[in-house]
Amino acid sequence: MKRILSIDGGGIRGIIPGMLLVSLEDKLKRATQNPEAHLSQYFDFFAGTSTGGILLSILLCPDPDNLAKPRFSAQEALDIYLTHGTEIFTTSRWRRFLNQFGLLTELYDNKVLEKILFNYFGDTRLSQLIKPSIFTAYNIELRKNHLFRQQKAISHGASRDFYLRDVCRATSAAPTYFSVAEIYSLADTRFPLVDGGMFAHNPSISALLEVLKTYKTFKIDDVHILSLGTGIAKNAYKYEDFKKQKAISIGPALVDIMTSSSSESNDYFLQQLFQSIQRSSNYIRLEPSNLSSIEPSLDAASAGNIQKIVSLADKLISDNETLLDALVNDLIIEKEQKENLSEKKDHSVWNYLGFKSK
Repeated sequence: MKRILSIDGGGIRGIIPGMLLVSLEDKLKRATQNPEAHLSQYFDFFAGTSTGGILLSILLCPDPDNLAKPRFSAQEALDIYLTHGTEIFTTSRWRRFLNQFGLLTELYDNKVLEKILFNYFGDTRLSQLIKPSIFTAYNIELRKNHLFRQQKAISHGASRDFYLRDVCRATSAAPTYFSVAEIYSLADTRFPLVDGGMFAHNPSISALLEVLKTYKTFKIDDVHILSLGTGIAKNAYKYEDFKKQKAISIGPALVDIMTSSSSESNDYFLQQLFQSIQRSSNYIRLEPSNLSSIEPSLDAASAGNIQKIVSLADKLISDNETLLDALVNDLIIEKEQKENLSEKKDHSVWNYLGFKSK
């Protein structure tokens, strides 16, 4: 069995899946009575888009003193938004004014985000992440999807390896909010990339296909997916408003429409897929169904709105307490079973070697 943890994009609303991660990790620590329990120990594969990619990159970042162990906890991953969210999504009035008239293509200064990412990751590389994972982006020149693959970075070396800070910069380069990410592989190949939400706001399907392709001994019914969303903003856009506005002015609305529809479609497809094989419980999707209590824009990072998002996430956790407890119980049992199986295999190998040496 393979377990996938997938997290959507959504800007500052990344606080919602971030708080779910913290809740799950705290429950695992209490249930196992192990203060060192970490989410990375309980899932086999990870997939993230935009804000989800940043959260998972922090979660899977290795400790410099022991590259096999995680450096950050789920709480420290969440803190990138609680501590730096307002800083990331702050802009000057002049910059906002110029953006309204199409005189500036992006609203926010990417140097602020890049500095924060550097402080988290330094020169850590994609290949060094402690678990197999993918992060989505889109190449605007080749007009094709781009997947940052941890396993391919390991197997193909510098040509497919990147600094983790650049991976995060690329997957979160939402058009009209941040400039295109012009990044380079460690082999110095150039990649002009934008936010992976352009094709996979919800990266669960990409993760499922990657797992089935990479681990060819597994079938769909062997895969369990926990998909964490950031909520679908059901903003209504009037035809008259679109008709009157300049293209640059409706850019954020178009990003919202594209990402929301992508996420909803992928969720629907996965529900239908797992229902068709009588494995509906293999796919768990958690996200708020109503964002009316918050300002849902991905850049709505005022201190007041962040507190509202925290309250919304807390309600989501409370409403799904029974489900989360059951999931934690399954994760613990499955991990113990895998460890026991591994010990039996190791024991069998030693018995075989002992027998052959006689």
